[in-house]
Amino acid sequence: MIQVCSQCGTRWNVRERQRVWCPRCHGALLAPLPEADPRWSAHGSTQVPTAPVRQRTVPRLPPGYRWIAVRPGAPPPRPRRWTLGPTPRYTVIPRWGLADRVDQAAAKQASPERQGPLAATVRATLFTAVVVLGIAALVHFVRYVLLIINRSTLLNPVVAIAAAWLGVVASLAAIAAVITCAVVLIRWLIARRAAAFTHLGGPDPRPNWALWAGCLVPLVNLAWAPVYVIELATLEDHYARLRQPIRVWWIVWICSTAISVFATATSSAQNAQGIANNTVTMVLAYLLAAAAVAAAARVFEGFERKPVERPAHRWVVVAEDRHAAPTPAAAVELQGQEPAA
Repeated sequence: MIQVCSQCGTRWNVRERQRVWCPRCHGALLAPLPEADPRWSAHGSTQVPTAPVRQRTVPRLPPGYRWIAVRPGAPPPRPRRWTLGPTPRYTVIPRWGLADRVDQAAAKQASPERQGPLAATVRATLFTAVVVLGIAALVHFVRYVLLIINRSTLLNPVVAIAAAWLGVVASLAAIAAVITCAVVLIRWLIARRAAAFTHLGGPDPRPNWALWAGCLVPLVNLAWAPVYVIELATLEDHYARLRQPIRVWWIVWICSTAISVFATATSSAQNAQGIANNTVTMVLAYLLAAAAVAAAARVFEGFERKPVERPAHRWVVVAEDRHAAPTPAAAVELQGQEPAA
């Protein structure tokens, strides 16, 4: 049985006993070879002539063995394993990453100075105006019914005085409600236009006094107030959605103004028929005024549905059209050169 030294390459006949170390250089002996060398015999000498050390070559490893490079010295230390604590659990959703921390000074400089009323204030004012105008129309309707009854039956003086004074109070309340509603809407319109123009990077070309005059002067506001609203809708790029509500509000407002002017002109009637006709006209005027305020509220809600800072369009991902013709790729080679292989 032959074993080869892994260090000096000497072949040793260890016979039937497997050895571990080389007797010559004390190197490690490889595993026994599967077949013995015929030069070795039982009567031969145990000394084998070896080649000089300078001409020693690296022995060829038998099948199943390979050289492995080992790092000299002590093995590297193992990385320290950090002990993990318990898994955090929360009773509510953490909100420290959901809040936008914006510098107050920078926010004041970046955001436009909006002095207009809040949306809740505008809604409350519009609702109050509609209710007051409806009550005024109801009072004048009751007054008309009392006028019909008074044609054949003498009314109680208390009822007649109460009906007269209720009509006056209802008219004054309706006038106050309409004026308050107009002021609040004008303030909102001015603030909304200022915010829209500031968002686009410029001031409002129309001064505030022109907006106030164009919305408050009677008969002039019928032409200029809708123009200001249409400019705002066009500026915010959703006039197509508000075209119909603006037209309805404009038409109802013109009809309400015409009926109101006619009722005011005929309010000095002295005969019973003239008073009755004026009362019916006042009922129609208050109803149309309430309808005009309701139409204005619809236009207001159309604007408030989309803030100034939010875009009117939303971009969505569309699937690729597979039936489209493929676009030819641009040539990689320069003009006059051979194509690449």
